[in-house]
Amino acid sequence: MDAQPSTFRSTLYRVLGIACGLATQACFAATVWQLFWYLYGNESAGQARSSHWMLVDGGLALQFAVVHSALLLPQCRSRLAKWIPSELYGTLYCAATCSGLWLIFLFWQSTPTTVWDLHGTAACGVRVAFILAWLGLFSSLSYSGFGYQTGWTQWRYWLRRQPLPRRGLVDHGPYRWLRHPAYLSFLGLIWFTPHMTFDHALLTSIWTGYIFIGSILKDRRLEFYLRDDYRDFASRVPGYPGMPWGPLARWPERVTKAAQSSTCNTPSLAA
Repeated sequence: MDAQPSTFRSTLYRVLGIACGLATQACFAATVWQLFWYLYGNESAGQARSSHWMLVDGGLALQFAVVHSALLLPQCRSRLAKWIPSELYGTLYCAATCSGLWLIFLFWQSTPTTVWDLHGTAACGVRVAFILAWLGLFSSLSYSGFGYQTGWTQWRYWLRRQPLPRRGLVDHGPYRWLRHPAYLSFLGLIWFTPHMTFDHALLTSIWTGYIFIGSILKDRRLEFYLRDDYRDFASRVPGYPGMPWGPLARWPERVTKAAQSSTCNTPSLAA
């Protein structure tokens, strides 16, 4: 008697999962297109619609940064895994990212006051740098697995009813020189503009801080999953160029050696 309801729930779950996966990918494509023109054409800013535009814009910039980072934390992921299959977590992450960006697109308060306004050759040079930053972003993501960033790869394995393979360390391409080339490219997206308004400067400032904090969190996250492999990688490759010290520089070798020593001194289960 329970076979039919169980089969119906399974089929309904399958249909919803397929629909959500396809809708998320379509939303991601539309969001990337909108983000390009949003950052490229910020010189069209007009009067702010609210006298509290700084609070509104600050909140919008922060909501994206906080949600985007929180969903990547292993603790948050383990809690949500009770309701969301691991194969569909990437779809949730992508949908949340797109939603946060569309809130910015729709409700951002623009101001006409400028910080700088470039013309002629200088403006063309900044535009070229902006395009190169986009190319660098997509190139970096292609090496680390573009489908993993959008949830497409995980969803495809779920659709085929296949187990998701374990991801290993990415140490080729731009990752031979930097641990966070994608984040560095994203910095270019928000800084390379010939027309910087006050509201755009607020967005740039908040997101710059978010990118550096997010880079540190990503290091910790990858260390959590990859352990000694990532510690060794981080001791050889800096997070960003020109970082002589700090968490985004090359990690001291003693950190790696101490971790290895701690691992060796830990009694095995067999013992």
